[in-house]
Amino acid sequence: MTPHCAFLRRARRTHHTACFALVLAATALTSLVLAQAPKRPAKSPVAAAAPAPVYFPDRFDWQARRPAEAGMDPARVEEAVQFAIASESSATKDLAVDLATTFGAREPFDTPIGPMKERGAANGLIVRGGYVVAEWGDTSRADMTFSVTKTFLSTVVGLAWQKGLIRNVTDLARDYMPEPGYFEGHNATITWEHLLRQTSDWQGTLWGKPDWADRPEGATPADWPKRTLSDPGSRYKYNDTRVNLLALLTLHVVRRPLPAVLRDEVMEPIGASNTWRWHGYENSWVELDGQRVQSVSGGGHFGGGMFIHARDMARFGYLFLRNGAWKGRQIVSPEWIAMARTGGPANAEYGFMNWFLNPGRKALPAAPETSVTFRGNGQNIIYIDWDNDLVVVTRWIRGGPALNDFLGKVLGAITR
Repeated sequence: MTPHCAFLRRARRTHHTACFALVLAATALTSLVLAQAPKRPAKSPVAAAAPAPVYFPDRFDWQARRPAEAGMDPARVEEAVQFAIASESSATKDLAVDLATTFGAREPFDTPIGPMKERGAANGLIVRGGYVVAEWGDTSRADMTFSVTKTFLSTVVGLAWQKGLIRNVTDLARDYMPEPGYFEGHNATITWEHLLRQTSDWQGTLWGKPDWADRPEGATPADWPKRTLSDPGSRYKYNDTRVNLLALLTLHVVRRPLPAVLRDEVMEPIGASNTWRWHGYENSWVELDGQRVQSVSGGGHFGGGMFIHARDMARFGYLFLRNGAWKGRQIVSPEWIAMARTGGPANAEYGFMNWFLNPGRKALPAAPETSVTFRGNGQNIIYIDWDNDLVVVTRWIRGGPALNDFLGKVLGAITR
């Protein structure tokens, strides 16, 4: 064999060995890749159903469901509705006369300085899972809603807080008030939180209404102006003059009329009507950036406040049932709602106004502890129940146990 042939054979063996090694390496690499690749799950014979999207009503269309479709017993729902109608307040529908003969009978300075109107008859809605399950009376009649106005006010404060216009609710109110005289002396240590929880014990007169004249305390009228002052934050006292002060303070912070802020940032996004009105007083006008602007009231105690119908009230309640969100937009911060739903040290049953809480089920034994009511004189009620996916509005139901009995009937109608 020539040297040349021997060289060719050796070259072929080397080539074959190298090729064989390359094949082995490629096979090993492929096996490794396949072993590390994610395995596809086996196909299920029945695909899991996606959760139903949360329903939000359109502006002019709030869909209804039969009680049975919403997991409620039709007969018991009807029983609750008839109870609400039969439990209408026996007070006169002339609200000016009603205020004069209730608050005015024991208060000085009781002359109304804001608009008033006669109310309608009992009306309301039951909303479950976002759908209207029951409706009674004229739910499209805009009436005074009294202290439910306070919850609209505290919501506007929350919007200012979300934007960073209020750094912290524990900040001193005086640092945000450009006008002198409101937060001096005894009032100097009042915070936003004190005003929101009605524990400020602010001393003074606003729009001609002294603080002491609202639900006055003392053995005789001569004692009323001499009340003992409490440290801000230490004592809860329901007082509309101080609520109106919060409205004025908030106006100076947002630098826009509060009804316009509420309209643009809450009521329009949730599809509310254009029939609601938020009134101030005939003498509650201030100059803001060279323009006259009315500072609105936080209730109807002296007239004014929110005039609104039950359907818009239900939309407002449904916004909070959905934790401040509406159709993918976060309107009110969940953090603000959590603070509003937390009782204060001076009153565990009162959050940020007008969030009435139910710890220990003392206020409403028929309802869950986690439920909340927004309440106004008359009574005007927005009930929010996260445990049962429920919003209930009832208007002009009498005081005493009637509200708890009515809600007990509504809750007793739930079957699933």
